Amino acid sequence: MGGRDGFTEYAEAAAPRLRRTAFLICGDWHLAEDLTQTALEKLYVAWRRVERTGNPDAYAKRVVLNAYLDRRRLKSFGEVPGVDAQALERVPAVGDESAELRVTLLAALMRLPPRDRAVLVLRYWEDHSADTVADLLGMSPAAVRARSVRALERLRVLLPERDLSLAW
Repeated sequence: MGGRDGFTEYAEAAAPRLRRTAFLICGDWHLAEDLTQTALEKLYVAWRRVERTGNPDAYAKRVVLNAYLDRRRLKSFGEVPGVDAQALERVPAVGDESAELRVTLLAALMRLPPRDRAVLVLRYWEDHSADTVADLLGMSPAAVRARSVRALERLRVLLPERDLSLAW
């Protein structure tokens, strides 16, 4: 078996979750694959230390988020990622909402600034606490709560006729 003790099993189980999180944050499956690969590479290097902490998911998500935010800072482009309807078919449905609502919500989500998007995905899609999100993003819990409120307001402006509680 290749790899360090337990890493291969962890990576096989965690890769789909990391890829989904990366996609929800960046809106591009190819970039999501790259971000997932980057996270797994860094996790492999630090596996013994990270495994001792007992929370490799937090480390991997933090690497995905930092890699994406660093990439956004390095690129000075103003383009907003589009959402490919066919790609959304690969995102697991949550509840009974229609595909149209998912497409609309994800398109609006891609129009938010990267940190707002990351906060909303981690808080409401992945159901993490404000403390956990704060730790992952290097923010205070109060800043996470404030950013969540502002980001949801921005979504409401983009989706004035939608009930966002159904989408998450």
